[in-house]
Amino acid sequence: MSSKTNACRKLDSLQIKYSLHEYEWEEEHLDFDTVAGKVGLPSNQLYKTLVLRGDKTGVIAACIPGDKELNLKSLAQASGNKKVEMVAVKEIQGLTGYIRGGVSPLGMKKNYPFYLHETVMGMELVSISAGKRGLQIFVSGPDLAAATEGNLVDIVH
Repeated sequence: MSSKTNACRKLDSLQIKYSLHEYEWEEEHLDFDTVAGKVGLPSNQLYKTLVLRGDKTGVIAACIPGDKELNLKSLAQASGNKKVEMVAVKEIQGLTGYIRGGVSPLGMKKNYPFYLHETVMGMELVSISAGKRGLQIFVSGPDLAAATEGNLVDIVH
């Protein structure tokens, strides 16, 4: 098994139970349906982490189910911004310490304001990136919410 990532260390420090799941990945197949198939979960149980910039707050992060689309207006409202937009892919690693396709909501370089889709609280099992491509963390939804100290909001279409 791969060495522990910052995301794993964060969960370890909080004594939160999780499991790691490795899978083969390819640059052109980092989409959620592919990853969900490889780890054996429906895409609504894979939560993707998005990095955005608000016009008032600066960088923020959001985590939503893989089968949903982020509602930028709802996130802007929830985060106290007039508008938010995705950061450029080339900025992601510098801001988070993670590369595209491996951004974890846990263990980022900085503690950005974090917004988690509220459905996570009803999920017995969710999967998030462990902080590198080809490695997913399985954890309970409420444990993910506790670990990220995220603001629980409805931010999807």
